[in-house]
Amino acid sequence: METYVEQGSPGAAVRTAGSPDRAGVRRLPRRARRLALLAWDSAAWVIGLSTGVWLRYDGDVTAIDTRGLAQVLVVALVVQVIVAVPLRLYRGRYSTGSVEDAISVTAAVALVGIVAFVVVLLPSLPPVPRSVPAAGALIALLLSVGARVVVRRWRDRSVRSDGPPTHRVIVLGAGLEGQQLVRSMIADRGREYLPVALLDDDPDLRRRRVYGVRVRGTRDDIAEVAAATGADLLVVASSVLDATAVHRVNRAATTAGLGVKVLPPMAELLGSEIGLAQLRDLDITDLLGRQPVEVDVAAIAGYLTGRRVLVTGAGGSIGSELCRQIHRFGPAELMMLDRDESALHAIQLSIHGSALLDSPDVILADIRDAAVLTALFVARRPEVIFHAAALKHLPLLEQYPTEAWKTNVIGTQNVLDAARACRAEKFVNISTDKAANPISVLGRSKRIGERLVADAACRATGTYLSVRFGNVLGSRGSMLGTFTEQLAHGGPITVTHPEVTRFFMTIPEAVQLVVHAAAIGAPGEVLVLDMGKAVRIEDVARQLMEIAGRTVQIVYTGLRRGEKLHEELFGDEESSTCQVHRAVSHVTVPTLGITFVRQHGDRVGAERAMVELPQFPDSSWTGETAMLAPLLALRRA
Repeated sequence: METYVEQGSPGAAVRTAGSPDRAGVRRLPRRARRLALLAWDSAAWVIGLSTGVWLRYDGDVTAIDTRGLAQVLVVALVVQVIVAVPLRLYRGRYSTGSVEDAISVTAAVALVGIVAFVVVLLPSLPPVPRSVPAAGALIALLLSVGARVVVRRWRDRSVRSDGPPTHRVIVLGAGLEGQQLVRSMIADRGREYLPVALLDDDPDLRRRRVYGVRVRGTRDDIAEVAAATGADLLVVASSVLDATAVHRVNRAATTAGLGVKVLPPMAELLGSEIGLAQLRDLDITDLLGRQPVEVDVAAIAGYLTGRRVLVTGAGGSIGSELCRQIHRFGPAELMMLDRDESALHAIQLSIHGSALLDSPDVILADIRDAAVLTALFVARRPEVIFHAAALKHLPLLEQYPTEAWKTNVIGTQNVLDAARACRAEKFVNISTDKAANPISVLGRSKRIGERLVADAACRATGTYLSVRFGNVLGSRGSMLGTFTEQLAHGGPITVTHPEVTRFFMTIPEAVQLVVHAAAIGAPGEVLVLDMGKAVRIEDVARQLMEIAGRTVQIVYTGLRRGEKLHEELFGDEESSTCQVHRAVSHVTVPTLGITFVRQHGDRVGAERAMVELPQFPDSSWTGETAMLAPLLALRRA
């Protein structure tokens, strides 16, 4: 049994020759289809030229030179076969009945017509009147193209009439994306989606039909069109809608009883034709009030190719995605360090498809162990280091501040010392927006970490800098995961305060910023992503309920110790500039020497040190002793 693929057709799929399609019509094998098209085009020339001669003699058959007509027919049929080869008329180059197919057929007919005209033009006594090739070509063209259009229309109708669909769909957007999506739905043999209407805000598209589906209004008509068509699903296929518009569309669709799916932006679809496989459910990132920041990572990540790269905290949400992205750029060696063996198993499995945990790319170690880190770094000599290991849960660190000190402060310094010992060329520390005007243990420990990196940048030969994040959607323990879990169990959703706001970014944005930072940042700087306007947490909770199609109670628990009502990206004393990318700000932070930090911590304790140290003036390695003396005198007093 012969298997073939219908190339160029929407929803092209592998079919078996001779098997009945869902419309109950047996499809011909590929070779039989080619011969059928060739036979029809040949018949079109026979009909065209014969009709042209008949018309030329006003229907007088006796006046026709049948021998001369036969000669011209033979020439036309031979040339038809010859020109079909370079044009690939019968090789499935274009979908039957498409515009491209019609253009190819027209080109073939024109070439055959020219040759036929030359044949009758040269002899002094032409075999047929010289006007016949032109008339015959016109008739042959109408017959050839017309037959293909009929086949295309019949095929589309047979698919659309093939049983009840799973979903009746309204497509929002009648542009290129919407047209291709409608075509894919119509051609889908699985009958999962049936487009019943299009909506578009462009008045020039009113009442236009796309593959038989009419544009019935704008996005303001969602409820009316849904009621008139019996639709149960709305697909957003318009790239011009911003997040605010998508939110309004989602609300209107939900009110009308429609489910909502979206087609990703065209940038995500380059290299593949838009079809059903690209549909996805409406994501919370579609509703956060801004478009994701795009950074051309590939253009600036050449410093990773062929280099030895190490990631601490490689099993975490940011660290694991960072490892996956770095792996794409072909480093000479990717070292993934974490103290969680299960996390290392997961990241190795996601990158390599297997996780035997017996290869040198996974490193089980704790950044609190300075001796182990230094020995490891000196032996493996990483050239680029991304420091993502940290304790990050704010309420827990408020209870156990010493743990934040050991990991986020001393652990960061241990990684810095090890990096300097192996003469690393680039070091990127991942910080948080809570380090700007910090009031929590988490924010203070990370602020100290930023200043330690700035101090190390004064001593190191490479580029040492930090990157400051907002809340990362989808990371482990993030607000979105908590809300989703609460919603799945029927609520309630817990929000600390009705007016609390936060800055949000996606995991891809976070990883892009990290990779970008090492290429564009100056030593000691902190790079901050422009995350748009802060978003109310309550709004995110309600939007998540809209996506899920259910409503649960929202309970306000009150701000916890160390939490801000409104998060900040920059401290009161900080100034920022956008030097390379319009969405990335560069901030200079004061240094803080580790000797000063350790001695002050030993003197007053970790918790108190983290309250006082972030606010101390510049205390670089050259001035630690001078700064320490008055501080100790003040404490004694």
